[in-house]
Amino acid sequence: MLQAREAAIVQSATRLLAEKGFDMMTVDEVAAEVGIAKASLYKHFSSKEDLAAAAMVQVLGQARSFLASLPADAPALEQLKAVVRWMMALQLAGQMPSLPSQNSILRAALMRNKAYLDGLMEASERIGGWIEQAQAQGAINARLPPIAVLYTLYARACDPVLDFLKMAGQHSDSQIIELVLSTCFDGLKGP
Repeated sequence: MLQAREAAIVQSATRLLAEKGFDMMTVDEVAAEVGIAKASLYKHFSSKEDLAAAAMVQVLGQARSFLASLPADAPALEQLKAVVRWMMALQLAGQMPSLPSQNSILRAALMRNKAYLDGLMEASERIGGWIEQAQAQGAINARLPPIAVLYTLYARACDPVLDFLKMAGQHSDSQIIELVLSTCFDGLKGP
């Protein structure tokens, strides 16, 4: 029962973080959506920041499972494209938490969360390896530092362009993903 309630809290927080972002989401909303008192929620998570960290741990768990499911023999560039497609699909489905990059309390909560750090390191190492392979194969510009490429790819998980294109109503989610994927990997230069 305790684990089921905690899972419901994290699921609600993840959805609200995706929908409203960290600054606009309130603990009261999460508690109300789950059907518990705010005080009960605090028995599971001591702060809004810890709740956001738990949502990120859940997403990183999904990411690790997705990365493990990719065919090991696929070219590095295809692995990278698959990861970016997956992240953008999660965002378009309203399942990617939106966290501010400039919040020191939130950053501290994330940095003290071992599961978050372990998940982030594992995903970053695997993706970083594919970046280096793709650069060695000439599929990605080798002059770019791999860390810059990694952060560029991670940024697609919170890219506002996805929401703007979706609001315009001219393209399906899969078309939006392919359009943004093309700008990410092919750039804006003409043939």
